[in-house]
Amino acid sequence: MKYNKKKFVYLISPSKVRKVFYNDLINILSTKKVSFFQLRLKKETFRKRFKIGKKIKKICKKFNVKFLINDDVLLAKKLNADGCHLGQKDMNIFEARKMIGNKIIGITCHNSINLAKRATINKANYIAIGAFNFSKTKRVKHKATINLLKKVRKMTKTPIVAIGGINSNNYKKLLLNKANFLAISSFIWKNKKQKPINAIKKLR
Repeated sequence: MKYNKKKFVYLISPSKVRKVFYNDLINILSTKKVSFFQLRLKKETFRKRFKIGKKIKKICKKFNVKFLINDDVLLAKKLNADGCHLGQKDMNIFEARKMIGNKIIGITCHNSINLAKRATINKANYIAIGAFNFSKTKRVKHKATINLLKKVRKMTKTPIVAIGGINSNNYKKLLLNKANFLAISSFIWKNKKQKPINAIKKLR
């Protein structure tokens, strides 16, 4: 999986998609800092997520951003998305491969070297490590450290996505320690001080 150092943002959707979101997304993707966009809507119906996903997919395609679906492999297949992201309690990677073939599949590995090893052996396209910081998006159960990131980096060439409370104050340390992508959500969508477009511009 090729990556561009300038496009290090792995953007995760807000938990609720409102009308203004689509315009914000166009503005954000036009900065050319985003490699992936993940649709993560836990509380919407399949039908609603499909409808929203269709709109987002068009926007992502226009800006050459990979469009991924969180958890739901069937939705990823129906939307013909670029891939999906799987947590440890979701469908296993082999079943997912049967459904979506040679598309991008990323795996949550928390703060576990063993889970990262297993994901690498099972040919995940990327591994997500974290949480590195307190997060507004979800409760932090697994705290990861820079030391762990260094160990995982030595162990595998599989791209690493760092997750958890990443913002303009702490993102550089993760990039300097060879995280390939930074999963960001709250800093963009729940930022009380800045609009989404201004927040993304802070990540230089």
